[in-house]
Amino acid sequence: MKPVLFALLFSFPAFATEVVQWENIPLPVTLHVGQERIVDVGKTVRIGYPATLEGKVRLQSAGGKVFLLANTAFPATRIQLRDTSSGELILLDIQATQSTSPLEPVQISYAPQTPAATKASVPVTASTEPLPVLLVRYAAQNLYAPLRTVEALPGVTPAPVRLAKRITPLLPQQPVTAIPLASWQVNTTTVTAIRLQNQSGQRITLDPRELQGQFTAAAFQHDWLGPRGLAEDTTVVYLVTEGPVSRALLPEPKP
Repeated sequence: MKPVLFALLFSFPAFATEVVQWENIPLPVTLHVGQERIVDVGKTVRIGYPATLEGKVRLQSAGGKVFLLANTAFPATRIQLRDTSSGELILLDIQATQSTSPLEPVQISYAPQTPAATKASVPVTASTEPLPVLLVRYAAQNLYAPLRTVEALPGVTPAPVRLAKRITPLLPQQPVTAIPLASWQVNTTTVTAIRLQNQSGQRITLDPRELQGQFTAAAFQHDWLGPRGLAEDTTVVYLVTEGPVSRALLPEPKP
């Protein structure tokens, strides 16, 4: 039986890995129609792509890898891979051709970080806009805008949301439910998105002065809520705090 096992071992093709270095220049990746190709990004990313690729290619991201499967041939088209931790963009120029020859996986390598790049405090941005404004915009774009249109915010990272599933003391004057969605932070400044839904049959005007808590800033996606059951009965409020939002909210009432 040993010769059979020996023959089987040598019957499998050995694929090399194409290693490419990210140097802030779009990386070309060729696909063959009907053949899946794996790009090892080494970090969790979200994929943004133009509408022209709709139906032409399957794009999936899992476990730090991107899986690409072309359904038809298409010319070089740029897609975006956004690091979910840092917000950094990695650009790929993908194209698909008709071919039966196998393609090796791609692995992206990165230049080593300099000590200055690993400091705990991150320089935020050269923008003249206040950080709370930038954070609110970033959060709103992540929730409402297509990924390809989300503006990068240097130093931003997802933050844990350590809140109750429903927050009762945020707007006690209004018949709304408040459910935390997500948080992002730059250094110690945090923005938290909370979904508000009208539980009454009346239109509600939202006033930031009615929010209960110690917030650096607050903004509503819409400044009113329609009656319950309508599409307009839900919106999002963005709360900016120094440190975790759990410290800024009033404590939940005891049962």
